[in-house]
Amino acid sequence: MTPMFSLTVSDHMMIAHSFSGDIFGPAQRLHGATFVVEWELRRAELEAAGLVVDIGRMRAVLRGVLSRLEYRNLDEEPSLAGRNTTAEYLAFVVFERLREVVRSGGLGADVLSVLAGMKVTLRESPVAWAAYEGPIA
Repeated sequence: MTPMFSLTVSDHMMIAHSFSGDIFGPAQRLHGATFVVEWELRRAELEAAGLVVDIGRMRAVLRGVLSRLEYRNLDEEPSLAGRNTTAEYLAFVVFERLREVVRSGGLGADVLSVLAGMKVTLRESPVAWAAYEGPIA
């Protein structure tokens, strides 16, 4: 395994949703959820100032992505239509939206070429969480 530096920021979002399928029991009804969302970036070498990326910029990007989901009934979001918005699936959705911002220069034009990967974790409770990770490029 290649040694990596990492930086993680966190925020939270509150949503409403319901699930389809008997496996979900009472969660098939509309209910609320609060997720703590962690975003981790990795790179092999630190930049000149000794950073993975600017932490303030990273926090602002995460807040911007989460604000488009927060306080919404996800059952009514066209981009999520027909999907069970489980913690696992939402980790993927947030990952993809963050990756889009990074690819478009949201953390700086020079960052994309040096980042090795990223991970998004959604913590539903102190005992249950889900994550999605992969490359950025």
